[in-house]
Amino acid sequence: MAKRPATEIAEEGHPYDFHVSGPRNLSLPNWRDIISSSWKDNNYKRTVIACFIQAVYLLELDRQEKRTEENGLAPKWWKPFKYKLVQTLVDERDGSIFGAIIEWDRFAALADFIVMPPSGAPRAILALRGTLLKSTTIRRDLEDDLRFLAWESLKGSVRFKVALEALNSVVDRYGSCNVCIAGHSLGAGFALQVGKALAKQGVFVESHLFNPPSISLAMSLRNIGEKAGFVWKRIKAMFPSRIEAQSNCAEENPAGEGKVCVEIKKWVPHLYVNNSDYICCYYTDPVGTTENHASTSDIVEKPKMETPGNVSAKLFVMSKGPQKFLEAHGLQQWWSDDMELQLAIHNSKLINRQLKSLYTLPQQPHGKPN
Repeated sequence: MAKRPATEIAEEGHPYDFHVSGPRNLSLPNWRDIISSSWKDNNYKRTVIACFIQAVYLLELDRQEKRTEENGLAPKWWKPFKYKLVQTLVDERDGSIFGAIIEWDRFAALADFIVMPPSGAPRAILALRGTLLKSTTIRRDLEDDLRFLAWESLKGSVRFKVALEALNSVVDRYGSCNVCIAGHSLGAGFALQVGKALAKQGVFVESHLFNPPSISLAMSLRNIGEKAGFVWKRIKAMFPSRIEAQSNCAEENPAGEGKVCVEIKKWVPHLYVNNSDYICCYYTDPVGTTENHASTSDIVEKPKMETPGNVSAKLFVMSKGPQKFLEAHGLQQWWSDDMELQLAIHNSKLINRQLKSLYTLPQQPHGKPN
């Protein structure tokens, strides 16, 4: 078998080079964006943000393989879009990079006669990677995976605190309307909980969550409890009594807890899910309401036709894409040319459960006032 010329191999580059595995046919920022911005296109925004998350994976791989900024793989995933790296988020337990703050690069943009960020382009993005199965990172990554599996919460992790502080810092610098948080897999779990923590304070940050984890033991136990409660209600319904109605009212609205807080409902995270990925597929389980779908082309043509007011998130479901698990859970699918997405307009059982605290007022403590 004849050997391939060395020049041909060099042109192909590393498998994770932007020009090898990155998006194709993607328009890069230019001076025309001052008038008509590509960032107004939801598909373009999703693609670029996914590329920034890929850059975080590569920042850690560059660190492990001792690549410098000059020959590193990661910078190639943000430089074409006129962004720059300003901070890496490091896990103090193993020294690994699990996140990064990527900001608009004004000087690189001016070199191409782009005098201001395109309309819709965030000034700063906090991107968080998922699990990286490498010897130096696998232990701490899996530790947080198991944390979510056991408790359906990541607040006990050092990464949660670091990510929250980082997001607060860029919000203070640019304002919440100019900041975005994004993550993939485990990183999406952190992004959801960090964004939720800020939303509870009345700070609403645009959030993009790719393949967010949806399976946990805590959730399974709740499901068992819900089924047992359903059976018990059916049994009680066999007997004439007003106790059940009173009980239901107390459960739904204890001390005014069920009152909707309109202001907090402004936070609407974007979730990207593939039903062939068993890690995130539970997000598509409806809560018992009528399910409706709209294609992404409909979203672009009719931007005002969004989810109803009682839907707490925008759930984008892969309608045409990878079917095998590893590819269905991968990040690369979200910038693929032949993918098709649908905006699922329904209440998701898991979304409602995770965001419930944002839509209810805290229960008033009993006792005498001070």
